[in-house]
Amino acid sequence: MNEADLMSRADQLAADYARSASIRPPYPSSEAIASLAAFDEPFPEIGRTGIETLELLDRVGSPATAVTTGPRYFGYVVGGVLPAAAAAERMVIAWDQRASTFASSPVAAAIERVAARWIVEILDLPPDSAVGFGTSATSCTIACLSAARRSLLERQGWDWDQDGATGAPPIRVVASATIHVAVSKALRILGFGLRHVIPAPVDAFGQVDPARLPALDPGTILCLQAGEVNGGGFDPFSQILPRARQSGAWTHIDGAFGLWARASSSRDLCRGIELADSWTADGHKWLNTPYDGAFAICRDAAALERAMSSDAPYAPSEPDAQQNLTLEFSRRARGIAIWAALRSLGRTGLRDMIDRNISQARALGEDLAAMGYELPVPVRLNQILVRTSDDQRTRLICEHMQASGEAWFGMSRWDGRPAFRISISSHRTGPDHMARLREALGEALQAIRAPGAERRHPGRPSRALRR
Repeated sequence: MNEADLMSRADQLAADYARSASIRPPYPSSEAIASLAAFDEPFPEIGRTGIETLELLDRVGSPATAVTTGPRYFGYVVGGVLPAAAAAERMVIAWDQRASTFASSPVAAAIERVAARWIVEILDLPPDSAVGFGTSATSCTIACLSAARRSLLERQGWDWDQDGATGAPPIRVVASATIHVAVSKALRILGFGLRHVIPAPVDAFGQVDPARLPALDPGTILCLQAGEVNGGGFDPFSQILPRARQSGAWTHIDGAFGLWARASSSRDLCRGIELADSWTADGHKWLNTPYDGAFAICRDAAALERAMSSDAPYAPSEPDAQQNLTLEFSRRARGIAIWAALRSLGRTGLRDMIDRNISQARALGEDLAAMGYELPVPVRLNQILVRTSDDQRTRLICEHMQASGEAWFGMSRWDGRPAFRISISSHRTGPDHMARLREALGEALQAIRAPGAERRHPGRPSRALRR
């Protein structure tokens, strides 16, 4: 089979998978997982054909996927992939560009510049901000916090690039007590040391309490969040950020999914967020782009450019080249799928998609509370944190749902107790899917309450699934 035929077959199999996403179970069966042993073969002495490899991927791999592109996957705030974004990704793979500078890929540079402008516009952030397209919120947070440290030290006359950490003036980090692990990881990698991070106390909803905010000064990086990972809470930016700016501190906002509320009818949740110095968000969450698509936004474009600069004599570039805004020197054009998603939705479509998911979450939260579930925090965005009065029952209900094939979501903890977290962020999730989820959760609550329920097989299907 020649290259064109092989690619056509791959496109056909990918299209078949995409068409079946709505009816596939959201998580693979134990049999499908066991079948993955087929990949554990000796390294071949003679290479196998491309079509044989492709058919193995589809035959064994496709049934063992977590169907994050489907309408009934509610884990980890993962959105389904918009058709336009998926199609653009196929073109990007075919182009296989080194999307680092204009010279290495004129098309990638041109499209990613447009995508950057649109992101700043739709999120209503300072128009001259730089936007770097990275792999994840983690890598983008590393870029932003690197720019923050470098800038704060530069203001004190310290040359981080030449003199490094040895003897440098101290930089304090104040971070929300409920800050996401991606931010903690970035702080560890950058050498701040978690023992030295000063926690900002939070209220009962996981939001920073302005009355108890630690002191800030020109040597401080303040890390806040838009969309706490469990309950979706927002720090009170309009109360905190004016104080931070007055103190000379640098404020970074972790907005992996919550920053998208800025483009919705619930934008008041983000009131005042434009006063921050840097922001991160994921495209592969609420924008519904393929994975490996996130972005770092920095108010001071030159600060991000200087921190991430990677010019070389053989690869000179313009200051706003993506190799000077992200961690990677050689990179793929991951911003093109983000551009395609934004272009296909438009301002209205993006707002409608986010509004719909928020409405779905709030309605489900009300129904679950009426059924007798506990919601330890109110539903503010697309996150629903759920538990029962009995911790073991909470775990069993989550296991029951995961094994049923009706929906998939995962466990978390809140106030030291287990809870499960339902994230609604897919463009594919419609009224029927939400109705099935409500029914299945109601049945699970009743089933686990029944005498001997703990001994039942957790994979017993609900009536909704047996339709």
